[in-house]
Amino acid sequence: MELIPTSIPDVVIINPDVFRDERGYFLESFNIEKFRSMGIETRFLQDNESLSQKGVLRGLHFQREPWAQGKLVRVIQGAVLDIAVDIRRSSATFGKWVSIPLNSENKWFCWIPAGFAHGFVTLEDNTLFSYKCTNLYNKASEGSIRWNDPQINVEWGITDPSLSGKDSIAPLLSEVEVLFP
Repeated sequence: MELIPTSIPDVVIINPDVFRDERGYFLESFNIEKFRSMGIETRFLQDNESLSQKGVLRGLHFQREPWAQGKLVRVIQGAVLDIAVDIRRSSATFGKWVSIPLNSENKWFCWIPAGFAHGFVTLEDNTLFSYKCTNLYNKASEGSIRWNDPQINVEWGITDPSLSGKDSIAPLLSEVEVLFP
């Protein structure tokens, strides 16, 4: 496994070792010892999976303390543009975002620690997306930020995505009261 830094130091790409032959491929999707050796000390409590058609945008979502979640995300089938937005008020990169192309060809993972809003837009039909989460989901702690907030100005590469009702009316970053210190 290789760790690839992004423009926000706490968000990293993990390039797994992929063993291919005429039968297909094999990869290790998680190994606690390898993650620890790369400086990612965590434990996962919940796995999630979503299937989406091309043009679906999910996000930008986060969980407030004490239910904040770090996420290890990857695409099993298809392709997404994955986005992480720093919502830690004391961070030098507060309000900044990073985008990572995740797809079934590059097989990259993205580690997004707690304190970030997360979202993605699907680039292909039948995209299967997997999340490993460091905490359990808690409805009372969920939060979201509008996908097209002009203060953040994420470059999604799409102007008219398919959104959930909740995502279409999410507040702007400036309207979200409880973020991370």
